[in-house]
Amino acid sequence: MNQTPTPEGTTVLRIATARGRWTLLATVLGSGVVLLGSTVTNVALPHIGEDFDADLAVLQWTVNAYMLTLAGLILLGGSLGDRFGRRRVFVLGTVWFAVASLLCGLAPDTNTLIAARALQGVGGALLTPGSLAIIESSFHPDDRPRAIGLWSGFGGIGAALGPFLGGWLVDGPGWRWTFLLSIVPALVCVPVALRHVPESVGAPHQEAARAAGWWRAGFDIPGAVLGALALALVTYALTEARDGGPVASVAAVGGVLAGAAFLRVELHSDDPMMPPTIFASRQFTAINVITLCVYAGTGGFFFLTALHLQIVVGYSALAAGAAMLPNTVLMLLFSAHAGMLAQRLGPRVPLTVGPLVCGAGMVMMLRAGPGASYVYDILPALLVMGSGMVILVAPLTVTLLASVDASNAGLASGINNAAARAAGLVAVAALPLLVGMGPEAYRSDAAFDAAFTRAMPLCAALLAVGAAVSFGALRQTATAPHPPHGRTHGWLTEPPLVSRFIRHQAVE
Repeated sequence: MNQTPTPEGTTVLRIATARGRWTLLATVLGSGVVLLGSTVTNVALPHIGEDFDADLAVLQWTVNAYMLTLAGLILLGGSLGDRFGRRRVFVLGTVWFAVASLLCGLAPDTNTLIAARALQGVGGALLTPGSLAIIESSFHPDDRPRAIGLWSGFGGIGAALGPFLGGWLVDGPGWRWTFLLSIVPALVCVPVALRHVPESVGAPHQEAARAAGWWRAGFDIPGAVLGALALALVTYALTEARDGGPVASVAAVGGVLAGAAFLRVELHSDDPMMPPTIFASRQFTAINVITLCVYAGTGGFFFLTALHLQIVVGYSALAAGAAMLPNTVLMLLFSAHAGMLAQRLGPRVPLTVGPLVCGAGMVMMLRAGPGASYVYDILPALLVMGSGMVILVAPLTVTLLASVDASNAGLASGINNAAARAAGLVAVAALPLLVGMGPEAYRSDAAFDAAFTRAMPLCAALLAVGAAVSFGALRQTATAPHPPHGRTHGWLTEPPLVSRFIRHQAVE
C-alpha cells in the first residue's frame, strides 16, 4: 500500500466494497473514542471526588482540561491533517488518545488525572477533523452522503450509550474503567486504518507548500497558542476565583490580554486560523453568537444534571446515565427531519423556538429534588429538553453552512465547532461560581440542590438570549444548503465538523 499522501480524489471508495466498509469502520471508531471521552466522564465525577477526597474545582478541571485542549487545538489539528496526510494524523491522534486514556485510568492523583485529560483533548483535536475529512476525500460523490450518514448515525449511538456504559462501569469495576474503555475501539481502529484507509492531503495545502515551504504555509501556530492560552487562563480564573486570590486575578487579566493578542494575530496573519473576513457575513456571525449561548447553557445543564441525579435524587451512576438516554434518542430519531424542515422554511422560527423549548425543559428539571419520580418529574423535563434540541441543533448546522460560500464551509464548521466547545468549557468553569456552589457542595445534597436550583434559570436565560439573537438577526428565508452531508447534525454535545479543505467537492 502506498504510504505517501496523494491529492484528494486519487482514491475513490464505494461503500459496497470491502475497503470502503473498513474505512468507514475506522472513522466511526476514531470519532467514537472522542465521543466516549466527552460523554462518559460526567457520571463518574462524584466517585472520582470520593476516591481522591477532592473538591469541586478538581471535578471541574477533570471535565475542562479535556475540553480546553480540544477546543483550542481542533482547527490546528485539521490543518495538520490536510498538510501531512489525514490518515497519518488521524492514526497519530487515535494512538495519542489511547495512551492518554490509559494514563487517566492509572492516575495516582488528581494532578496526573487532569494532565492526562488535557492530553486526551490534544489527541481528540488531532483525530476529530480527520475522521470526517477521510470520508469526504475518499468516497465516491454518489456514496458520500450515505457514508457520512452512517458515520453520523453510529457516532450518535455511541454518544447515547456513553453515559449508560460509563454508569455501568462506575457501579461495577470502578470509575477508572470509564477511561480505559476508550482504549478498546482505539486498538481496533489503528490497524484497520493503517491497512485500509487511503492517505490524502488537501490540494490547497499542496499548492501553498510548493510556494512557501511546508514549515510555513497553512499553519497559524501563534494564533493556536494564543487562543488556547486565553481559554486556559480565563478558565483557571473562573474555576479558582472563589479562593484563588491574586493568582486568579492575574490569570483573568492574562486571559484578556492573550485574547486581545489572538485577535491581533488573526487580523494580521497571512494565513489566519480564524480569518476575520468570514465574519463579514451577518448570518454567520449571528449563528456563532447563538452557538455560544446555546452550548454554554446546555453544557452547564448536562454537567450539573449528571451530578444532581446522583447527589440529590439518589441515583446510582448507571441510573443517572440511563436517565439521560431519552434526550439523545429524540435527536437520533428526528434531527434529520428538523434539518430538512429548516431548509424549506428558513432558520428564524426553529432557532427562536428551539432554545426557548430547551430553556423550559431546564426549568422543569427544578422538580427533580430528593425523592423525585422519574416518570412524573424527570422524564418530562428531559423530553421537553430533547425536543428543543431537535428543533434547534439541525437548523443551526444547516444555517451555518448556508451562511458562507461553499469554499469556506469547512472553515465555518471548524470555527463553529470550536465556539461550541469553548462555550461549554466556560460554562462549566463559571456556573458553580455564579450560583455560589462551594468547594464541598457536591458532598451535601441540600447544598447542591440549592445551587442547582439557582443554576437552571441561568442556563435557561442563556438559551433565551440565543433565541432573542435568532429572532432579531436571522432572515426568515429558506436556505440554499451546500450538497448534503447526511445526518451530520445529529450530535448532542457539539456541532459536526466538516473538513476545512474539501472544497472542490462541494460543487461536484
